[in-house]
Amino acid sequence: MTSSSKTLSDLFDSFQREAFRLETLDDYSKSGNVDAYQAYLAGESQPENYNAGWVDELRSHTESGKRVYRVHILSRPLTDYLRFELGWGYRKNMTGGEEFFILDVTDKPNPLAGVPDFWCFDSGSVAVMNYDGTGKYLGSDVLDPGRAAEFTGYRDAALTAAQPFSDWWAEYGA
Repeated sequence: MTSSSKTLSDLFDSFQREAFRLETLDDYSKSGNVDAYQAYLAGESQPENYNAGWVDELRSHTESGKRVYRVHILSRPLTDYLRFELGWGYRKNMTGGEEFFILDVTDKPNPLAGVPDFWCFDSGSVAVMNYDGTGKYLGSDVLDPGRAAEFTGYRDAALTAAQPFSDWWAEYGA
């Protein structure tokens, strides 16, 4: 599936206008922030410097006029991991300018069933994120630019059906 010498990291370093992420899993607990997730489960308070590196990167993009945003497809009740990701991660990342949307498919069909997690940069470059059955990140595949229109279509469909995270969180979150 990889058809480019560029990596996901290269795409993050070089995008000019926007970086969009679609998240589809209920559990990414094996992919990073494992210690923070365990602290969350233990009832500890969020450390002040939680996700500081990512927030700094986000801020460097958003302060230069770039947009970083994502849609997470989920259903209720939330898994422990999603409560952690949304409560600690999303709310913290928003301080760096990242925008979040929720496509809640509780009691309705998922309009993007079978679509993988991906990042889309400037509507022209796509990296599909690969995970095992436990939510462990296995790497990404940068797709041929000819497939970008397919994934911008997924992005647009997700955004059309989603609602802003803050609105959704006020109703269903905390």
